[in-house]
Amino acid sequence: MRRLVAATAALAVVVPLAAYAQSGGGEGASEMTHRITILVLQLAVVIIAARFVGHLFKHGLKQAAVLGELAAGILIGPYALGSIPLPILNGPLFPLELGPIPVRPELYGFAVVASIVLLFVAGLETDLPTFLRFSIKGSTIGLGGVIVSFALGDAAAVFLLPNVDSFMHPEALFLGTVSTATSVGITARILEERHKLSSPEGVTILAAAVIDDVLGIILLAVVVGVSKVHKLGGGVEWGHIGVIAAKAFGFWIVSTVLGIIFAPKLARGLRKFKAFEVTASVAFGIALFLAGLSEEAGLAMIIGAYVTGLSLSQTELANELQEYLQPLYDFFVPIFFCVMGMMANLAEMGQVLFFGLVFTALAILAKLIGCGLPALATGFNIRGALRIGAGMLPRGEVTLIVAGIGLASGAIGHDMFGVAVMTLLVASVIAPPALIRAFEGGAGLRVAAAPERREPELKDIVLNFSSPRIAEFIRGQFIRSFRKEEFFVHQLELHQPFYQIWKEEILITLDQKESSIVLQTEAQYEQFVRLLVLEEILELKDFLETIEGEESPVSLSKELFGKEKLGGEQVGNESAEGDGIRKEESSEEPDDVR
Repeated sequence: MRRLVAATAALAVVVPLAAYAQSGGGEGASEMTHRITILVLQLAVVIIAARFVGHLFKHGLKQAAVLGELAAGILIGPYALGSIPLPILNGPLFPLELGPIPVRPELYGFAVVASIVLLFVAGLETDLPTFLRFSIKGSTIGLGGVIVSFALGDAAAVFLLPNVDSFMHPEALFLGTVSTATSVGITARILEERHKLSSPEGVTILAAAVIDDVLGIILLAVVVGVSKVHKLGGGVEWGHIGVIAAKAFGFWIVSTVLGIIFAPKLARGLRKFKAFEVTASVAFGIALFLAGLSEEAGLAMIIGAYVTGLSLSQTELANELQEYLQPLYDFFVPIFFCVMGMMANLAEMGQVLFFGLVFTALAILAKLIGCGLPALATGFNIRGALRIGAGMLPRGEVTLIVAGIGLASGAIGHDMFGVAVMTLLVASVIAPPALIRAFEGGAGLRVAAAPERREPELKDIVLNFSSPRIAEFIRGQFIRSFRKEEFFVHQLELHQPFYQIWKEEILITLDQKESSIVLQTEAQYEQFVRLLVLEEILELKDFLETIEGEESPVSLSKELFGKEKLGGEQVGNESAEGDGIRKEESSEEPDDVR
């Protein structure tokens, strides 16, 4: 059946193309074939370069892989090596295209789909219970960071760029939006390694990052609307801006509320397929559909994708969707970052180097001030405020998505896109050491003013195993066990075995480090967690004893290969050699089974 379907699909493509070529459209078909061939070659180079350089940055330079993927795009892009003519292609592999997008539309289309995948998964990873638990602090800190960052970014464009004459200029608005974005993935990993993820500062940073992302996406929708009005030549009025903001906020609120309400019913309906590949495909199809509706409504596609992921994040499908979509994520997301790197023109960046450095410094200062001051007002001391400000420094995918949308719409040029890339690179490099240094010292809360809000005592439960493979198997069993106990399990980083597990007031982190599993929780819940783990280990012991009682590997091998596979000799009594083999294997069987 699979071969029949594949053959039918191939004929459905080949026959119309052949008929079109014979009917006089041969030249057009040849051009289409040439463009598709170029696209295939471009994707090959993009994937290999992004993966290789990303791996080098991550494991060789100990930096985030995204930095390497961006660097790969800059290196092979149309402004660098990609512009070199190749004899076999009669031109460069990455020719410089006219218009705001310097790469071919086909390749940029892959980047757009990648941004939808990226924001869909980001929505699935959003920790709403943590956000609600620390909603007041997180909202205040996230809102402060967005306001100060946008104001300083917008003002920098007005006062330092000669072609920007007002605070409502699209270029100023986009640069202000670029400076608001935060990527908490790097921060989460550092907090986990220092056992600070469950601390007041750690949980507050995660909650603030949620509101930061939401406000940033809504702000992007407003800026896109204002930019469209400016491009058409009309004047922008505050009333019209209010309508755009209300439209964006209303779309997000209505779609999110409806999504959260109907997501459990949707999850139960998708479960009826009893084939998770169908479930994941339909879920991603819904994300694409809502992304298209967002664009038709005058908003950005990524808003619809993020809302879909956010709605499904609280269902039992969330973690399984993340795991099932990981191959799609691994394939598309490096393409996105690499293509974004291709859009950076180093020559034009050199012309605005001074502005880029000033803008980057202001973007870093804005997070420290905009998040630090509200932290001081919500019970943290100076040390705690500095930790929260440093934790909100890293930039990531949202920065590039905002800059890419601005570049595609013509609101910003390649020079300002390069400034956004510069900000991402610098902030992501300096954030880890700044955060590590900030967490040195005592508590971050004003204990004297609020003694009941002391930092909780955390306990580690460390389990060591003989190999990473066994640890991976046990980790999966633990996760399933916690879910059976109605805990919500959330994977904080898609590519790392690092989970946050909670139920009511119980918060647990689980991390696999090679052949060890580390669980961390508050001291008052330590015994409860140990009992859960012990119960699962005892069940595993019973399971392994059941397996040991099954047929031996030698008996199973006889059933699998049969007499014919052993040279036609009867295994057992027909030959002395066969007996020798049987007896030798039989003598070794107990050790192997154990």
